[in-house]
Amino acid sequence: MPSEFPMQDPQSIWKNQPTEAFKMKADELRRKMQQQQRKARFKVIFAIIIGLFLFVVFGRGAFTAHGDAFPRLGFGVLSLWSIYFAYQEYKWIWPGRLAADAAFNNTLQSYRGELEKRRDYGRHIWRRAGLSFCFFGLALVVVPGLVEAFNHPGLLMNFVPIFALLVTWLAAFFYIRKRQRQKLQQEIEELGALETEAKRV
Repeated sequence: MPSEFPMQDPQSIWKNQPTEAFKMKADELRRKMQQQQRKARFKVIFAIIIGLFLFVVFGRGAFTAHGDAFPRLGFGVLSLWSIYFAYQEYKWIWPGRLAADAAFNNTLQSYRGELEKRRDYGRHIWRRAGLSFCFFGLALVVVPGLVEAFNHPGLLMNFVPIFALLVTWLAAFFYIRKRQRQKLQQEIEELGALETEAKRV
């Protein structure tokens, strides 16, 4: 008995399959991208607010610090770094605009580009966010008082909370940055696989 369903070329079946699945993926991708963009904008706005606040606080410290010139210079460096940090967060993390009717491939490439930009910023955070300047300014503020405290051992206890906070912050910073990089890389790879799949259709 002849088969009612003759065998067709598998390649032909693949090329002629409906693309509704990709339309659904495009809508889902756009929603996900918009959600990530909202988070990125919030992060940048928060960084700008913190940067301006620290600029005022450290700037005030530069004018009101007593004694040695090093603390004044340190507060000045920290004040300028606060503005630089806020600018770098805006430059690297603030998302670009995407047309509402952009095609699936354009949305995919734009989203992937933004994630890669954020990943690259995270990889070079010490240089691009100027964290070395931050620690240099902090050293100018703290070291003179620390040197004086060695002559009066009772004063050393005043620096224990500062160093404890610094060590805790560094540990949390490296841990959070590592997790963020891994998450970004995983999402970039998923988008790459999706882009390859889209090209086959």
